[in-house]
Order: sequence, then structure tokens, then C-alpha cells
Amino acid sequence: MNKYKKLVFNTGIFAIGTFGSKILIILLTRLYTKNIDPDNNGIKELLETTLLMLQPVFTFALQEYLIRFGLDKDYDKREVFTTSGVITLGGMLLMAVVVPLLRGIPALDFLKGYTILFILYMTMSSLRMLCQNFVRSRDMVKLFSIDGILATLTFFIFNVLFIPYMHMGVKGFLLAVILSDSCSVVFLFISAKLKDFIGTEYFNKALGAEMMRFAAPLIPTIVMWAVTSISDRLFIKQMHSDYHELGKGAVSIYGFANKIPNLISLVSTIFFQAWSMSAITESNSADRNKFYGKVYNAYEAMMFMAAAGLLVIVKPVTSFLVSDENYKAYSDVYIYTPILIVAVVFMCFNQFFGSIYSAIKRPQNSFWTAFVACGVNIPMNFFLIPVWGIQGAAVATLLSYLICFWARIIDARYYVPFHFDGVKNLLNMTILLAMGGLMIAGVKYYPLWALILASVIAVLNYKALLVTVNKLLKKS
Repeated sequence: MNKYKKLVFNTGIFAIGTFGSKILIILLTRLYTKNIDPDNNGIKELLETTLLMLQPVFTFALQEYLIRFGLDKDYDKREVFTTSGVITLGGMLLMAVVVPLLRGIPALDFLKGYTILFILYMTMSSLRMLCQNFVRSRDMVKLFSIDGILATLTFFIFNVLFIPYMHMGVKGFLLAVILSDSCSVVFLFISAKLKDFIGTEYFNKALGAEMMRFAAPLIPTIVMWAVTSISDRLFIKQMHSDYHELGKGAVSIYGFANKIPNLISLVSTIFFQAWSMSAITESNSADRNKFYGKVYNAYEAMMFMAAAGLLVIVKPVTSFLVSDENYKAYSDVYIYTPILIVAVVFMCFNQFFGSIYSAIKRPQNSFWTAFVACGVNIPMNFFLIPVWGIQGAAVATLLSYLICFWARIIDARYYVPFHFDGVKNLLNMTILLAMGGLMIAGVKYYPLWALILASVIAVLNYKALLVTVNKLLKKS
């Protein structure tokens, strides 16, 4: 199977496994807003983002090095899995000691009352990540997708059981994740026969050291992206504003505003899971630059068109997904989504270039570009949130992703030169921001104006998307 056919095939398989599962998770947003008050939803949001910040530290960037070394034919997969497992379990033991100490930090006081569940939450999430990424590294994409569907179904069932019926609130959410991840680990362990890849004789200390050297720059990179995410919420939780209401309730509103752009992230995730594998396996091919360029052009066009389409219907979509039936504070969520939609588009672009860095083994470049983004995000939060409230956090996030994008597009193309139309990129972004501005301002006949502007974006991008897709399908 050639590289074009493989990319198309894997994208299709991941689409089958991802689309339904992600939609179910997004639909849970309505369940949370209907059954959990804003303050407790704020705690739930903070626990989720804290996991994203701490997990790469205690797993030593497992998701990055496992797929990189697992796909490499020069390494024994038994040694890769066993060594990765030992590193992960060691990290979980360390995490169980450190997390209770974090409760003493005022900004992390939301951990109180959830410490044991949070430790289990991170442990099972990390073990599932270990099994998932190893299965993917063995090119078992069908099994990977089936697991995604089954895990989402169990997660959905446990949420419905624990939250509306047993009224367990945030603890119910944590239990749902823990049990769902546990089921996934058992399923993958049996289906992929992972026991055949475990053994004391397969533990390779030298390989572990090599993995750590590869992962070392990636750990702070992933942490900084997580810090960018959690800093928004911590600033909203802790800061005071004379113009806007802040606190835990505002954190939940900002968190749910971030859920809507996940529909864009859904499109990206389907493609990215397949692309990250192709980027690694084709990193040494003769026509690598042309291949990367074709894929990026299609990806960029797809993301801009998807964002424009979502901005046209963002208000009714938000009203459907976020219930304000019991808590009226949720009725304003849609106001904060447009800026975050644009931000997510550029976050996805940054992930694309991050996969290139991983493929060419330049993780340090991921680090310094993420460092720049984090360095912008934190001071922008400090200055903008007291003045613009939740919208200030959204703008700070967008600015940090934009700056990282331009740093990466310049830097990555130094190693992998391919064509990039900067003028068209800026024009697309300007139109998306105009659509968002019109919606936030409550302009009369917004749906009509949005449809016109979305049509302009479609005209700008459809040709690049069709040409590239046709070439990919022809090559297939």
C-alpha cells in the first residue's frame, strides 16, 4: 500500500471510529449543563485541564515517544511496550505521592475532596494511553477505532448512570472516566494480545534512556500547551474585575464555550491520527517535501471551511448542546465561542507542524515555539481578563496560538520546504474574525452576513482542497 493510499485508508478508518464517539461526548455537554451547577462544572473543568498539565510530566510524554519508537522498524516492539510500561507505572507511583501535596497550593485548592479519584483518573487515563498508542504503532487502526467507539459508549452510559440518576456530580464524572478507561484497557489488552509484548527480558534500559532523551524537550512543550489552557481558567477563577463576573462559575462558562470549537477539532483529530503516522513513516522518503506540502494545503483549506461553516450555525448549535434550562448563566456561552473557534483552527495547524518536528526528530523546536506561545498567553490573560472578562481569555488564547503558528511555519519549512500561501492564510483568518465580530456584536441579519462571508472562504479554499484530494485519490 503506497503512502497516499495508506493516508486515505487510515483517515477513513479513524473517521469511522472517531466521529460517532466524539459526537456522543459533545452531546454530554447538555447533560452536564442540565445537571451540574456552574461552580461545580468549573471544578470539573479545572480537574480536566489539570490532568492535561500533569499527565505528560508523570508519563514522560508517553504519547509522543511511544508512537515514534513503536512505528520505527529498527526497534523491537516488545522492548518498546515493556520499557514504556515500566516508565509509565513508575511515573504513576511518583504522581500518587505528589498530587496530595499540590492541594496546599491556593490556586489548586479544587483538588480537595477529589484527590483519590483524581489519582485514579490519571492512572487509568495513562494506562489507556499506553495501550492505545502501542496498538496504533502496530498499525492496528481498525482495532484502535473500535476501541474508541466502545470506550465512548461505556463513558456515555456511566455518565448517564452516575450524574442524572445517582446525582453524583463531579465525582460521578470522574468515576465515569475511570471505569470507561478501565474497560478500554482490558479490551485492548485482550484483543491486541498485549501480554505477548510484556516480559522482564524485554525491558531495555538503553532504549528507555533513548526514549527519555527524545521526550525530554517534548515534556515541557506539552506542559506549556496545558499551562496555556489551564492558566486561562485559573486567571478567571482567581482574578477580580470591576466590569465582569469571574470565579468558578465563569470558568465553567469558558469551559463550555471551548466545547463548541471541539467540532472543528473533531475534523482535525480524524485526519491527524492518520497524518501523524504517515509523517513518521515517510520522513525519509525522496518526495517527502512534496507529500507534506500537498497534505498541508488540503488540511488548511479543510480547517478554514469547517470553521466558517460552524460560525454560520454556532448560536443554534450552542443552544442545542448547552442547556440553560436549570442554570441561566449558561445562556451566554455562545458569545465566547467565535474567537475560540478561530483559536482552535490555529491550534490544529500547530499540531500539524508539531508532528513534522516529531517525524524529523527535532522536538526541541516544538519546545521553543510552544515557549513563545506560553510566554504570550500568561501576560495577556493578566491584562485582558480584568478588562474583557471571559472574552479576554479567549483573545489571549488566540494570540498565543497565532504567534506559535507563524513561528512554526517559518521554522518547520526550514527543515521541510513546501509551498505556503501566507496572504491567503491571513485573508481566511480576517474573514473568520469578521464573522465572529459580527456575531458578538449582535449585528442584525447575522446569519445572512455569515453565510456570505462563509461562501467567500469556500471560494478561496475549495480548489486547493479538491486538487489535493483528487491527487491523493488518484495516487491511491
